[in-house]
Parts: sequence; C-alpha cells; structure tokens
Amino acid sequence: MSHISSPQSLGVLPGTVPVLIAGGGPSGLFLALDLAHRGIQSLVIEPRMSVDPYRPRAKTTNARTMTHLRRLGLADRLREAAPLPVQYSQDVIFCSSLTGHEVARFKNAFQLELGNYGPQPECGQQVPQPVLENLLREAAAESNLITLYTGARVDRVIPRGGLDGSHIVEISDTSGGSRSLAANFVIGADGGTSIVRKSLGIQLQGSSAARSNHSVLFRSQHLERTATLGPAVQYWIMDPQSPGMIGQADLHGTWWAIFQGVDRSGANTDPAASIRAMAGTDIDVEIIAEDPWTARMLLAERYAEGGIFLVGDAAHLNPPWGGHGFNTCVGDAANLAWKLAGVLQGWADPKLLDSYESERRPVAARTIQDAASNGKSLAYDFADSALAGDGPEGEEARARASRELTIKRSEFHSLGLVLGYTYVGSQIVTPDGSQPPTEDPVVYEPSTTPGCLLPHAWLDATTSLYDVLDDRGFTLLVPANGAERFAGLLEELALSGIPITLRVLEGTWPVELGGPTAILVRPDQHIAWRGDNPQAAAAALHTSTGSINHVSVPSGDASPPASASSIRAGAAL
Repeated sequence: MSHISSPQSLGVLPGTVPVLIAGGGPSGLFLALDLAHRGIQSLVIEPRMSVDPYRPRAKTTNARTMTHLRRLGLADRLREAAPLPVQYSQDVIFCSSLTGHEVARFKNAFQLELGNYGPQPECGQQVPQPVLENLLREAAAESNLITLYTGARVDRVIPRGGLDGSHIVEISDTSGGSRSLAANFVIGADGGTSIVRKSLGIQLQGSSAARSNHSVLFRSQHLERTATLGPAVQYWIMDPQSPGMIGQADLHGTWWAIFQGVDRSGANTDPAASIRAMAGTDIDVEIIAEDPWTARMLLAERYAEGGIFLVGDAAHLNPPWGGHGFNTCVGDAANLAWKLAGVLQGWADPKLLDSYESERRPVAARTIQDAASNGKSLAYDFADSALAGDGPEGEEARARASRELTIKRSEFHSLGLVLGYTYVGSQIVTPDGSQPPTEDPVVYEPSTTPGCLLPHAWLDATTSLYDVLDDRGFTLLVPANGAERFAGLLEELALSGIPITLRVLEGTWPVELGGPTAILVRPDQHIAWRGDNPQAAAAALHTSTGSINHVSVPSGDASPPASASSIRAGAAL
C-alpha cells in the first residue's frame, strides 16, 4: 500500500502510525524516504493528485542535497531524469540581451563541475522541481514502508503529548470523507501556509520584498539558435525594458523566464513582449504558464512542540536568490530523520529531538539573510541601455557593470553556505576546545571541529570517504595506528544497541582529516566528536543520542549491531 489516490475510502488507512507527514513535496517525501532507509514506516498526506509540470519553482539541487540523494541511491536517477545534463553548461551569464553583449560570467555556478567533485561526492545539478518531485514519488511507491495518500489534506492537529501515539490528526479527502488518525510523531511539511504550524499557534516572523516578480514558462523553437552568447544555466538580462532572468528548461525548446521588479499583480506584464526584449530580437513565443510571486524572508519562531515538528517551507520561507530554499528544506529532513529513527528504534533518548530546532533554525536564519542580501541587487539594479552599445561608451558601461557585479558572487559561488554551516554548540555535539572556521557565504574551509560537516576526500579514483560511512548509524573513523586501541570499544557499545561501525582507514590518512585522530561521524555526516580516548568516544556517542547513560533497546528492535572493517585509504585526489 505505497500510493493511494483519492477518492478512496479513508478507512483503508491505519488508525495509528509511527510518523504522519503532512505534505508530499520535496521535504516531506525526502523525510519519508530517509525514514524508510532507516526502517521506519510513515504515512504521507498530500493534497495534490499529481505534480504540476508547469510550475518549475526550484531549479537548483546543490552538492549537499545531491549527496543526501546519493545516500538513498537516488543521485544517479535524478541526473538521468534531469532535462539539462551538467555537461550542457556550468555558467551564469550577465548580458544586455541573448543576442547582445556579455557583461560578466560566473563559471561553475551552483557547484556544477565536470569529473570528480572535490568538496562532496556529488556536484550540483540543475533540474526543475517537478522532475525531482516525480522521482521522489516513484521512489516512495517502491517502498513498502511508505504510504503516500494523495488527494487528501490535513485539516487540524491536536497535540496530546508523549510518544504513545496520542497526537490526533484530522484529515479529509476530495470525496468529502474525513477521519482522525493518531501518530507518535507528526511532521508539518505542508508549506508556507502550513496547517500543522497554525494548529500549534506558531507564527512566521520576517518580511517580504518591496517589489515582486513574474515567472513564465514558454516554448520557442527559434530562441536557442537565435541566442549568440553560448549555453548558460541562467542568463541575467540587464535591459531596462525587461530586466530579469531567462534559461532553458530542457533541450527541446522549453524555456523559463523571471521578470524582476514588476507590480504585485503582474497585470502590466506582457510576457511575450518581455521575452522578445530579453532575446533582443523577434522570436516565436508560446506561453505555457505564468506565476506572479513575491520573495519572502520568514522564519518560524519555533520548530517543534512535543512530538510535532516543522520542516521545509512550513518552518522558513527563503528568497530564491542562490537557489537555497528547497535545499535547506531537504537539509531539515535529513537532520530530523535519523533522530526520529533513533527514538522510535529505542537506541536514542527522546531528548535527542530537542536538537532539531537548535541545529536547523540557525542554518535557515543565516541562509535567509544571505539570500535577502542578494535580493537587493537584482537585474533591474544594473540595467542600463548603454550596455548594448558597440562603441567606447558601451565598452565602458560593461566594464563598470562587470566590476559592480562582483557583489553577486555569493549567489552563485555559495559553498560556504552550502557546506560551511555547523552544529557547533549543539547539545548533542561534544566540543574539544577548537573553534570552527569563520562563517563566510562563499569560502568553505573544511574542518574536523566537532559540529562541522565531515570534510570530504576521495580515497581512490572512484571511492568517496562518504561511501565507507554507515549511513544508517554512527561511524568511528580510526587511523591504522589507532585500530587496536579502539577495537575494544565495539564490544561495550554493542550492549547499548546504538548502531555504530568502526572504520579503520589503512594507508594514508586523508589530508582533509588533519592529524591521525579518531573521528565520530553522525548518521547525517556531521562530526560528533574527535580525539584519541576510547572512553571519551563512548561518552560522546551517548551524548549524541540524547543521553549520557546507556539506552536499553526494546525487544524486536532491528538496529544494526556494531561492526568493524578496514578500508584502505589512498592519496586524496
């Protein structure tokens, strides 16, 4: 019973579920898939019967999200489904028009790279959100641990506290039927107008942009061969007549455009005329869909109440500049999934769940701040008719604009945001007295300071360090000269039921990991502890599960036992 479409009787649904997810968008479906990967059942309630292919929305799946998808075996599937391969282009071009002059170029934007990518095992991928959502739906349908009920909605959540399945969720479907279910945990992944959030009385705090935008999806058979600037994943048009962005949605004549700085209704926008102005010439234009919108900078005052949690757009609304919104949503789900699994499987204390808000809310706040800053420098802020000139005046205008456009660097080269966020200071991270690198939206400095993302390394031409991690539990990375010292730790930890694997990296210890010190890696690839003392490692492991005491495992729990293996590490590539 993986996918049920309304109108069906709501009676086919179980009366009590471990995890009920309101919303089957990217964050809700990813959470369900990550939970299933860890052996946890979930029920996803989603109003949409199908995914609208004409509302592209997010287009950027960054390197961190692609790495999360890799954990679930979905990265290659998404690349195969993507209409634009990474080889198509890795650049963003600012120009006077598609047939005019190039003003500036940001190469390898959005972590788009050819060949092995250094900072993560996966580089970024440009792909419309509907393509991703359909892939996640297909993957959910393949799992016997996920029930996706489409054509139904959550109407209200009644918190009842505890982990005994007493949270009450009222749902209804398109046939007019309604019923109540009980859930151990309820997840609000139901977007910016979240019913779950409103049921808890949680407010969104922040503001909206002063000017709005108008998105258009269209077809043109001649635009690709008419454009003279070469391929780009985005073109920023700085023509005063029609400032904004434009790009190919696929290689078969479908394009998207965003007109920036329009009135809030979009009523004064003639999309076909604006597209022709962006092209700089008369072309065929067939409008497929239109969508006026305003950038929001909103953050929920809190992320949880009891066993009810907010993820994705229900918790934060990010401006799209930089492509971080959807990726931040997936990051929320990845953080919460392993913690829910630990509590439901019995090897983690319920206090572990308190760390979800304390770790993820600051990440959203920082991301919103940077995206909002980029939203203050849009195409219309640089628009100048002189940019289209062929003479000295045009050359001077383009040189001036090129210098000014360096302010946009963090929008396209935001590795510091994508990989440099940390959970330093989290109650489940054991500090060692060191300080993480200074936060910078552009510069990512790998660090093994507890709370940071594990620095990535290639152990050989095809094996990533991340490939040897236990993606369902903790991993203790130990250099060969420390293997004997930590071997006895496994027997003790096996009694706790906490899933942990000892990986001995034989040969050259990757330079990205610094000196030969053991590193405890969480299921989400962040560092929980580092050091040389086995007993300190054991204490840190219990801290990372929400308790300093051993946790008894309920009868029948299927948590994987502690295990050990050796991995030969070659020189990092």
